[in-house]
Amino acid sequence: MSLMGSLYIGVSGLQTANNALNTTAHNMSNLDTIGYTRQQISQAAKTYITISTTGSVNWKQLGLGVTYSQTRQVRDYFLDQNYRRESGRSAFYDISYSALGEIENILGESYEGHEFNESLTNLWQAVEELSKSPADAVNQNLFVTRSYEFITRASAVYESLCEYQDNMNKTVKTQVDQINRYAQQIELLNRQIQRIEGGVEHANDLRDQRNYILDQLAQIANISYDEDVFGYVNVKLEGVDLVKGSLVNKISLYEDPSTGYYTPYWEMFASYKFDSEGEKYLPPESLASCRVFDLTRMISSDLNTDIGSLKSILLARGDHHAYAQELKDINADGVYEAGWYDRHISQSIIMNIEAEFDQLINSVVTKINNILKEAAEAESKIYPNSTYLRDSDGNPYQLFQRVVDDGSKYTLPDGTVIEGGWNVGNLKINMQLRQNPALLKFRLHDGSEDNTAMEKLKAAFQEYAYTLNPNVQTPVNFVEYYKNLVAQVANSGEVYGDIMTSQTITVDSIENAREQVVGVSSDEELTNMVMYQNAYNASSRYINVISEMLEHLIMALAR
Repeated sequence: MSLMGSLYIGVSGLQTANNALNTTAHNMSNLDTIGYTRQQISQAAKTYITISTTGSVNWKQLGLGVTYSQTRQVRDYFLDQNYRRESGRSAFYDISYSALGEIENILGESYEGHEFNESLTNLWQAVEELSKSPADAVNQNLFVTRSYEFITRASAVYESLCEYQDNMNKTVKTQVDQINRYAQQIELLNRQIQRIEGGVEHANDLRDQRNYILDQLAQIANISYDEDVFGYVNVKLEGVDLVKGSLVNKISLYEDPSTGYYTPYWEMFASYKFDSEGEKYLPPESLASCRVFDLTRMISSDLNTDIGSLKSILLARGDHHAYAQELKDINADGVYEAGWYDRHISQSIIMNIEAEFDQLINSVVTKINNILKEAAEAESKIYPNSTYLRDSDGNPYQLFQRVVDDGSKYTLPDGTVIEGGWNVGNLKINMQLRQNPALLKFRLHDGSEDNTAMEKLKAAFQEYAYTLNPNVQTPVNFVEYYKNLVAQVANSGEVYGDIMTSQTITVDSIENAREQVVGVSSDEELTNMVMYQNAYNASSRYINVISEMLEHLIMALAR
């Protein structure tokens, strides 16, 4: 090779080393950038000059040095997939664990001064004191006062559960909006990456942004994705195309007119109708065919149905405020529907607690009212004109009353009829008795105290006749019922906590393995910088040597 041609080798070395130094500096400057992926240079030999194709062994060729072919990202596809799947699963259980923790706080004795367990215990103690001296005005006043505290604190607990449920509903909208934004950003980045990589450059920083968005999106919902030959990433969410090429399929929200609760659905699958003003709307009967999430599927890691915070929120929130009658398979329309509890209530953390808690309040209230009614009727059988435990209209006193009495009744398959409306959100204390507890005199027509009614009241709190839900077989009394309710939440929280701990270890392990691949090591980059600096200096010295040789030849020929 001529000396002039040899300069190509030195120049190529300078250019390649310079580009490698720039890449190393870029890595160092993004050491703490979230989502940044370490970049490496890829070197290749420049095209050879063929001098002769004749020869028994090989062609005679001359090299022109090295070229800087590309800057590539260092990523592991399988680690990315595993990380996104497991981080989505971790987000799913994190929501469930947090929801149970919040419910445990609401049911706890110190939460916002509710102290419900104390109010239940105080009511039981008031019953015990009343049974010792039923005609004592002090005991009567204590009984009514404790009943008022009981229903007030019960209402506060149930309202807090409903408020938390409503707040989760707001989160549904926030996360759906976030999914749509991520989808739009991915589509925009797809076009930008394709435009840049249509030439000779590589849009690595844009790819970093896209990968970071995929990481975030995977925590909200179960996604799958692939990259086509044009650099476009196609994303599926719950098995349906979210981003396909340059198209984005938007997720909308159906708002239930009675509860205000949101249900995510795919716009592209929706069958809209139009109202009298020409505005389109989604009829409820069309919702089933375009839902984003199938919440009826069994939650299982084997089926990958336990991935994504949004699904976990929807499951925990449920679709309405639950009441006691739903534990007996009375649906939201007040009609018996076999399996209603298992299909619609048990799967929701909040709805299950609401129904079980309401059942406790419903049972206490109706039991006390029934005992007062039975006592009044028993006395009237002996003395038809008796006014014992009756108001001025001759009706038996009811310590607890319904705010709204719509006359609703529920009929069970065995023919049992349940009066509706005795739910914690629709209860109040009898203000006539609240103002004058002495109306509950508990003294019979013959002047004796009504010990029979007292024994029934005591038995009502001690009777082992109540279960938390249809799937629990062990009967408990009122006090143990609430303790078991709290224990159920605590035990479930412990289970989810163990899952969270295990899942966190898994995610951290995968993230550490991925970080070893994509992360920037300052020590490694400084080592590379020294190496490329020496390569640059070596190429520079090589050019100087060739330059001196040329100068020597030229000066020698000039003499």
